[in-house]
Amino acid sequence: MAVLTQALASAESYVNFFSHQPIPVLRRTSVEIKRMAEDMDNASRQEIAALILADPLMSMRMLSHIETHRKNTQNHDIVTISSALVMMGILPFFRAFGDLPTAEDALNDRPQALVGLLRVVGRACKASRFARDWAVVRHDLDVNEITIAALLHEAAEMMCWINAPDLTQQVADMQRTDRGLRSSIAQREVFGVTAREIQFGLIRAWRLPDLLIKLLDESKANDPRVQTIILATNFARHLAHGWENAALPDDIYKLHDLLRIPYEALLRRVDAPQEFWPYLLSVHTGTYRRPEPKS
Repeated sequence: MAVLTQALASAESYVNFFSHQPIPVLRRTSVEIKRMAEDMDNASRQEIAALILADPLMSMRMLSHIETHRKNTQNHDIVTISSALVMMGILPFFRAFGDLPTAEDALNDRPQALVGLLRVVGRACKASRFARDWAVVRHDLDVNEITIAALLHEAAEMMCWINAPDLTQQVADMQRTDRGLRSSIAQREVFGVTAREIQFGLIRAWRLPDLLIKLLDESKANDPRVQTIILATNFARHLAHGWENAALPDDIYKLHDLLRIPYEALLRRVDAPQEFWPYLLSVHTGTYRRPEPKS
């Protein structure tokens, strides 16, 4: 797997480079697929789908594989993992994914980059769970579409950690030095472009379904489905820094506006500790008071 050590000229250059590299998966995913393949008769479609959805890298690889191998007679997009498994079949799945490259092997000599990647993966999984739950509250027509879109929302950042680990580490170091520095600004300084600018070209290069592209289009933030995904991604990113993160009260306010449920029910739904409730409601109440640090 090739690694970028210097910035490229444009977002298109990054898309071209990243899209020609194999998408690795988490080692635990590869191990579990091999285990299931040894006992294929007892491997259920639900169990396989759950495994794939626990790994955004594997989810990307699966959907990209389905799109690049679709038949001419298939006239509709396959957006969800369950649908992809139905279309593909269990035996062909194990044949296609029996021996996968892993992110751990790709970043074996860069442990800090692996930690950075795993943090993004963890955020993506948490965002997908938030988005799914909020889509249920909204009575969305297909919560599975929202789930997978939220899971893949930070696909470009994952590819940056895998294929340009040194550059991405520079971005992380800049943000560690300046906690108020936005990721997009740091990315532009190091890469010359932002991860978001790479994202659309990358998912098109992977030939992911048009519906996913629409759901990941932040210019359509007035669409409640897109808004659900954006809020879930932001909330998971901010929550990674703790419940005292400065952006969370605003997230809660926006989420309340989206879901239209009582604030108390909302805070319980996101498992917010009660000692942080006054702070998280500060935008709503106009009392910008942070919780006292624990002794």
